[in-house]
Amino acid sequence: MKKILIAEDDTGFGLMLRAFLEINNFEVTLCEDGLLALKALETTSFDLCILDIMMPHLDGFSVAEAINQHKINTPFVFLSAKALKEDQIKGYQLGASDYLVKPFDPEILLYKMEILLKNDAQASKDNDLFTLGNFDFLYSQRILKLREKQEKLSPKEADLLLLLCKKQGQVLTHEEALTKIWKNNDYFSKQSMNVYITKLRKYLSQDKGYDIQIENIHSSGFILKVIKKT
Repeated sequence: MKKILIAEDDTGFGLMLRAFLEINNFEVTLCEDGLLALKALETTSFDLCILDIMMPHLDGFSVAEAINQHKINTPFVFLSAKALKEDQIKGYQLGASDYLVKPFDPEILLYKMEILLKNDAQASKDNDLFTLGNFDFLYSQRILKLREKQEKLSPKEADLLLLLCKKQGQVLTHEEALTKIWKNNDYFSKQSMNVYITKLRKYLSQDKGYDIQIENIHSSGFILKVIKKT
């Protein structure tokens, strides 16, 4: 069952929407203000969040801003009585997947949710497999495969290679890698990171058709480059 978070301060409407979604085989958590919704998003993984805008303690726009700042990966839609064009534009600018104005047809909401969840699942699948020269890197299984040969990466090796792949051709800063993977930016964490970089270079050097480089950028970070050999 897909897990849905509803942030809605109108208790009657929130209960009605929750019941409708539960009938349609969703697992639903209902929060009656924006602050409770944000706390739920920070502690629980949801497939989709439905946000009202006018809520106590923290309005829907502020919740969306916090989702972006905290890098919470849950997609969200706005469902609000605020129908002004300016509000809808702001909602999309904050990263909303959709913006529905009350009153609304619940069946339309259901179809929109099914499309969003399907697209999000496909995007997650697409972001799991990376090609580096003749290598296939399957992040979810931590497998780096070169034809019939494959390496099982450690969790930190896989996380580090994922960041490098997502920023291929761009600088992955020391700070970003250390903060996201080691949760620390001290001297010992940096030395540990350099050890993992050396291991990844050794794995990637086995490709005879491509020169796969993890290039040091002095005092800044690393760049992943894939160059076909002539």
